[in-house]
This record gives sequence, structure tokens and C-alpha cells, in this order.
Amino acid sequence: MFMRTLAAAALAVALVGATPRAAHAEWWLTPYLGVTFGGDTPNEQVNFGLSAAFLGSGIFGFEVDAAVTPNFFESDSDLVGDSNVSTLMANLMVAAPSASPVRPYVSGGAGVIRSRATSVGNFFDLEDNSFGVNLGGGVLAQFASRVGIRGDVRYFRALQDSEGGDDFDLDLSGFNFWRGTLGVTFTF
Repeated sequence: MFMRTLAAAALAVALVGATPRAAHAEWWLTPYLGVTFGGDTPNEQVNFGLSAAFLGSGIFGFEVDAAVTPNFFESDSDLVGDSNVSTLMANLMVAAPSASPVRPYVSGGAGVIRSRATSVGNFFDLEDNSFGVNLGGGVLAQFASRVGIRGDVRYFRALQDSEGGDDFDLDLSGFNFWRGTLGVTFTF
């Protein structure tokens, strides 16, 4: 009789532990490092940034992502002295429910892509603030109740006015690149 009661109690504890936790709203704060590649990137360059995401009790959320890629236009040429590309994006997110410690997600949105380059000797100084879009996805793997690792790959494209003048027609042939990142995520 004692063994049967002990087995029933152990089964009850196991079933309670195996049930998914209740869905709840949470914040993801992720400082990250990564690499910018492809598209108009002359060489792979290191980038860094910060992402703050809010996921409601369902699968939908909102994210603000800011990043900087120093020396973006650095190449074998001696023309470019200093350069960088900065992005500030507001994104919508769709993530797997919070019941699992591994949560894949997709994210996409729009914002500003700022490019800056100066020549050696300051012969030229170029700055461009463009409306841009991004689309990507990744996975958050939580290894503790409030800390995890987040990997992310995104595509960025600057949009430009193709005709100029009074009409505003967006053209997809603008500046573009890919970014892969890995960061530590703190959930609240």
C-alpha cells in the first residue's frame, strides 16, 4: 500500500512538472554581437547592438532593435578612412508559445538605416539616412528561468524614392546587407 501511494505521488509530481507553464507576457532584453555580410558589404564586419522585445501572452510581440557596424565600407582600397552603418528598427514578432525553453521566432519591420563614410584626408564626407526594412528570424534557448541565448539572422534593405520630384515611389534597388547575431537574453 505504501509503495502504491509513493508511486501515485511520484506520478502526480511528474505530471505537474511536465505540464506547460501558463502563457504570460514577457520582455526580452538582448545585448548582442554579430557579423554583417552579403549584399553591399565589401567584407564581413563585426556589429553590436541591443534588442528590446515585448511578447504578449500569445505568440505576437513588438521589438525595437538598434545596431552599429563600425568600418562597414572598409575594403582593400585606401579611399575610405572611417565609416559605419547604424540601424534602428521597429518590428513585429511572431514567436512560439512560451511553454518551451526553445522558442523560434520571425521578425520584420521598418525604420532608419544610417550610412556614413569619410575619405582618408577628409576629401569627402558622405552621410545618408534612408527609410529601411528588415526581415529575419531566430531562436531563443533559455537555459535558466530568466537567462538564455538568442541567435538571429536578418536581411536589411534601404528603400529610396525612385523617381524623385513630387511623387514618392519606393524602389527596392537600394542599399542592402545581411546580419547574423548572437546574444545573451534576459527575460522579465
